[in-house]
Amino acid sequence: MDRKEFLKSLGVLTAGAALLGAEDTLKAAPVTADELDFPLKGLKAKVKEPVKVIIIGAGNRGRTYSGYAANYPDCIQIVGVSDIRESRKNAMGDRFNIPQERRFGDWSEVFKVPKFADAVVISTPDDLHYKPCMKALEMGYNVLLEKPIAQSEKECTDIAAQAHKYGGIVAVCHVLRYSPYFRAMREAVHSGMIGKLISIQHMEPIECRHMAHSYVRGNWRDSDKTTPIILAKSCHDLDIIRWIVDKPCRTIVADGSLTWFKAENAPKGAPKRCTDGCPHEAECPYSAIDVYVRRKQHLGVFDLKNRKDENEIMAKISDPDNVWGRCVYYCDNNQPDHFVSEMVFEDGTTASFSMEAFTPYGGRRTRIMGSTGYIEGDGTTFTLYEFRSNRKLVWDKKLNEIPEYRNSGHGGGDMALVCDFLEAVDSHDESRLTSTIDASVESHVMGFRAEKSRLSSKKVEVNLRRK
Repeated sequence: MDRKEFLKSLGVLTAGAALLGAEDTLKAAPVTADELDFPLKGLKAKVKEPVKVIIIGAGNRGRTYSGYAANYPDCIQIVGVSDIRESRKNAMGDRFNIPQERRFGDWSEVFKVPKFADAVVISTPDDLHYKPCMKALEMGYNVLLEKPIAQSEKECTDIAAQAHKYGGIVAVCHVLRYSPYFRAMREAVHSGMIGKLISIQHMEPIECRHMAHSYVRGNWRDSDKTTPIILAKSCHDLDIIRWIVDKPCRTIVADGSLTWFKAENAPKGAPKRCTDGCPHEAECPYSAIDVYVRRKQHLGVFDLKNRKDENEIMAKISDPDNVWGRCVYYCDNNQPDHFVSEMVFEDGTTASFSMEAFTPYGGRRTRIMGSTGYIEGDGTTFTLYEFRSNRKLVWDKKLNEIPEYRNSGHGGGDMALVCDFLEAVDSHDESRLTSTIDASVESHVMGFRAEKSRLSSKKVEVNLRRK
């Protein structure tokens, strides 16, 4: 297929992916389907004694993973914390009664003292994953590593090699693998319920305000300082596709660009900051005042004393040094706001992936085509259609009604990941993990090769075989 033909095909695939909206899915009456009633994993880790853990990076993700201790203190003990922000460091230190000598600033300070825990959680910014992970493994720690693994393909493979060299366990936070929804979807495929797997269409709708917050104004706006958006946002999706196919990826081809969030698209008279009297603020869907003050979304970046205090929020985004108060058309961003790719796997299975910023909702949309059946899901519920019998089987677990899962983000994946990690560390058996470091590196390589394809306008070989 030449480039022109490929782009035509992507147009079809992207249009197909767009059909995965909430109001345009195939309808099916709720059917009790024992075949899809896969058992939920219990979230309490089976460990001989509490696993001692140090949190490196006490922001949102660090707080999330450490929160496991609130429900299961006999499974995990938070014994150290590192964060360059005093407020975050001490908030976590106080919560878990961590002594002052175990409260560190920069991550490097953790490794200047003798090893005093079983594992570390690395939930620092993207550009601070590689060095602390390599040092932690060298010192004999096991690692729960926030995604993406690192900023380059070589750094990712270096971490895998370091884990093998020192015998450490590295669990990458591909939390979607651990959610009951995706676990059940994969089980349905691998149990033969739709025959032979033929192809997958998968879409990640970022949601328009989330895009503006994180990838235009926010911490992941610059692919050179963090990682390309296909990894910073969508390495989860490549990982899910690779996990469901369960075969090595042979080739990948991709396209996409930064189309909208540029100065040339700024409305006439718009100032550089939303708080400087923008004449378009009342109708702009990306207004910082609307997103943060009125809707009170994405407030975790502000370290607020009172999340309901609109004056405090307004003061934060009015600060000239605060990046989240900027007009989305005048930011130093370079991440694409739409990205499409096509993958071919070892057995001929194909997959198309579409990452879209301009949607009113988030949550993945997935279609899986098999030789005898079809699956369609919206991130919460999926329906399996059998061609011959015309049966429609629905997976629709109400996780918020199950106390154990009620406070676990990513559809239950956050706490299930921590549970598996603790069991893997306790038994020193990485097979307890749904995603080993080698599996995670493989899907990351797919992402780096996709970005290479996007920039070069060429199909790129992957052919990375797991050890």
